Amino acid sequence: MSTFAEPAATPAALLLLGRGRDLASERGVECPGDLPAPSDPGLVERARAAKAALGDQVFVLGHHYQRDEVIEFADVTGDSFKLAQQAAARPDSPYIVFCGVHFMAESADVLTAEHQQVVLPDLAAGCSMADMAAISQVEDAWDDLVDAGVADDVVPVSYMNSTAAIKAFTGRHGGTICTSSNARTALDWAFAQRPAGRGKVLFLPDQHLGRNTAVLELGLSLGDCVLFDPHKPMGGLTREQLQNARMILWRGHCSVHGRFSLDSVNDVRERVPGVQVLVHPECRHEVVSAADHVGSTEKIIQTLAAAPAGSSWAIGTELNLVRRLARENPQLDVTFLDRTVCFCSTMNRIDLPHLVWSLESLAAGRVVNRIVVDPDVAHWARVALDQMLALPGITAKD
Repeated sequence: MSTFAEPAATPAALLLLGRGRDLASERGVECPGDLPAPSDPGLVERARAAKAALGDQVFVLGHHYQRDEVIEFADVTGDSFKLAQQAAARPDSPYIVFCGVHFMAESADVLTAEHQQVVLPDLAAGCSMADMAAISQVEDAWDDLVDAGVADDVVPVSYMNSTAAIKAFTGRHGGTICTSSNARTALDWAFAQRPAGRGKVLFLPDQHLGRNTAVLELGLSLGDCVLFDPHKPMGGLTREQLQNARMILWRGHCSVHGRFSLDSVNDVRERVPGVQVLVHPECRHEVVSAADHVGSTEKIIQTLAAAPAGSSWAIGTELNLVRRLARENPQLDVTFLDRTVCFCSTMNRIDLPHLVWSLESLAAGRVVNRIVVDPDVAHWARVALDQMLALPGITAKD
């Protein structure tokens, strides 16, 4: 497999990681340091040997944001929900090795059969967004909604990028899960569960996806949205604000997508004539509003695959994917939206040494780093996930 070569010194060239930072960024989106060094090439042969020894007993899932050296050994690649579904569709494989982050492995455990065991190669591979909504905080927030007299009008909608405990909370309170592809459908359904004009949504844990979907797709105003800060009494809101709101947005965000700014968009337009800006809906509202195209990871991949040769694209999503798309679409001029390159540090914890250790342990009969969701939590999380699948027009690809 060839390695990625940074572009020459052109207006579209990426800058080296850590050579700049945005002090106005949201918490957790600074990007210091260097990219992790490539793994020892000798590990490649060990990974191949262990995977061959396991045969159909193991099914390796690789999220789009994983390093290429890990993606090379994935049986299927995709976003978090697609991968969990793929695992559930392979009941003959007793071992599922999920090269992603913790909440994704939890979802796979919820959706797979009891005899299947889900392994996360590095337990430190978490998700900053998911971690911004602890179950104790969310339960306290619901008590605040009860105290404010609005809980009966609220339907929770939780993004797939949440812990199993948050998904279970959503299921217990009659809500649904959504992905970045079907968020609009999920919100339409949620508002329809309450009398016209009274319905409210508690959107967890990504404020940006909730706001962008509500305002840009459903036609609500920014004034219809309030931001609930779990670190402040009553979320930092008044009873009146909660009563008047249509969208109660949790104060959470993606550490990668949150660093793109309006300056990033304006800068790339100045540097690259005719560039098309394509961003993920987890980006901030002003970034999404200024972009030419907005879409989920799968839509970003499809959009570039269908783009005319010679066109220029600035992509606002995770670095590993942008680099892969640049290689896979040599007929396009593909660049990272921000001048200061940033990758998902927790995704990058799943490296070849951890993958080799997981596969060799399984081949030796040892199951390591197994992810097991509490049965009651798994039940209610499955209720919420099944509700998503039951939404009008939703198919497995969403």
